[in-house]
Amino acid sequence: MSSSKFARTLAGAAAGLALAGVAIGCGAGPGAAEPSSVKLTVTDGFGAKTLVERSDAQVAGGDTVMRFLQRNAKVETRYGGGFVQAIDGLKGGREGARPVDWFYFVNGILEDEGAGSVKVREGDRVWWDRHDWGSATNTPAVVGSFPEPFVSGTGGKKFSTRIECQEALDDACETVQKKFGEDLGLVVGKSRIGTEGGFENLRVIVGRWPAVRVDRSLVRIEDGPKSSGVYAKMSKDGKQLTVLDARGKAVQELGPGTGFIAATRWREDAPTWVVTGTDDAGVRAAAAAFDESVLAEKFALAVSPEGQAVALPAADAPAEGAAG
Repeated sequence: MSSSKFARTLAGAAAGLALAGVAIGCGAGPGAAEPSSVKLTVTDGFGAKTLVERSDAQVAGGDTVMRFLQRNAKVETRYGGGFVQAIDGLKGGREGARPVDWFYFVNGILEDEGAGSVKVREGDRVWWDRHDWGSATNTPAVVGSFPEPFVSGTGGKKFSTRIECQEALDDACETVQKKFGEDLGLVVGKSRIGTEGGFENLRVIVGRWPAVRVDRSLVRIEDGPKSSGVYAKMSKDGKQLTVLDARGKAVQELGPGTGFIAATRWREDAPTWVVTGTDDAGVRAAAAAFDESVLAEKFALAVSPEGQAVALPAADAPAEGAAG
């Protein structure tokens, strides 16, 4: 999202909330279906600190994302009620001369409409995160709401899913495919990398970086977060992953055996996920980490050669947990 689009989003948020004023002020209308199993997550610093996590949050039929948030947390707003200024007392603004604000994702996809305009639907995972946006005003998709958007899609529209595989790494593809089939009960298609068409599908591309970078959405990761929204950079030859912090600065270089999982988006296409690595071992490590317990509340993920799950962007504290 460009800075001008960001400004328009704030203005649009206020306008959208004004149009939805009755729903915000009065809750559900008569006869509105009441969704259930809606999850709310509120975090700070790209998911580094969890403030609210409710797997079965309070929700009523007709709730917007804003009204849903207000039911489950203490919220302060600006711009006529359309822009979240603070959640549970934690405010946006500037910290250390850096811009920090609240952003929200529904089923792992960044919403650029005001929260007062977007309806909450059955099974949604709504994630609010406060973070520094000085290095990337647009993070179009994240992995931390997995298994969404593969189960519920977005805006009531469900996607079909296709796994694109590098031939030499069919075993890694099978690991990912089993996650969808055996754990989630989803039927997914399978093809070789570079299959034409199907950009309305959710795609999970599995392979070494030189093979997957042919994809128009993924190649932008080489240019850093301003281009892709992903706080890591792959070298063109795929042999090195540079871990970045929230300011887009390099903090660590990871070589052989490194895995990498991220999601991004080309324009209005459905998000594209990548399961890759610096070599075959890295791809297999990433495939093994393709699990809700590892991906939860992470914008993207690196798997170090030692098997540690490294949340991206890098936090100040050492990474915690193992990739499994």
